[in-house]
Amino acid sequence: MRSVERQRVIVEQLADRHRVEVADLATATGASEMTVRRDLDVLAARGVLRRVHGGAVPVSPTGVEPPFAARAAVASDAKRAIAAAAAAAISDGETVVLDSGTTAVEVARHLRGRPVTVLPLSLHAARELLDDATVRVLLPGGEPRPDELALVGPLALASLRALRFDVAVISPCGFSVSDGLTSFDLRDAEIKQQALAVSARSVVLADGSKWDRVALVHVCPADAADTVITDDSAPAAQRAELADRGVLVHVART
Repeated sequence: MRSVERQRVIVEQLADRHRVEVADLATATGASEMTVRRDLDVLAARGVLRRVHGGAVPVSPTGVEPPFAARAAVASDAKRAIAAAAAAAISDGETVVLDSGTTAVEVARHLRGRPVTVLPLSLHAARELLDDATVRVLLPGGEPRPDELALVGPLALASLRALRFDVAVISPCGFSVSDGLTSFDLRDAEIKQQALAVSARSVVLADGSKWDRVALVHVCPADAADTVITDDSAPAAQRAELADRGVLVHVART
């Protein structure tokens, strides 16, 4: 296979998977891993992709947030598995502040029928819980962001500051061992930081498509999380590095 054909295969696979691994590309193209790495370097130099350890991810502007519906469709099986594991990590009777990310909405679904108190930070998550008589739902103030329906602003911050939670469930826009948790929106990052500040422990949800992605606004270091729940597509070396830093890393099985 010629280099131009190999590179076309790489770009197509990256569009479908949101992350490609050198070993998988070598199998797909019939080329050696060294040849694939050279192809990735060429494509990275052209600005087509960004090289990460063991493969590549798409180049995405740090200040441009994909639509909520588009994000919800990415890695949906992994998100459901991660959400189930997150719900299992929450004990009956606990108080939970639930972030506004797409995976957090899945967590809300898994908390239905549970005797827990939940403050959802988005109207998407709130809708999943409001008709459930078992879950005690607290609604914060704030301004819902268009499409996202995430609650932000002074009223949302004041609601958080008035309360204390057993656990904060955070679903960041980007997750990186080097850059930590990041968000596309300044107000959303501020809400995430406050949710972490008023909670005894934190559970971060980051499927493999979010690893090595960096958005505009820094939320906190990766090792500030008590627990990170991911799937087996997340880079194994980085999972091990986080574990060495004292973070409990749980790999949810789809």
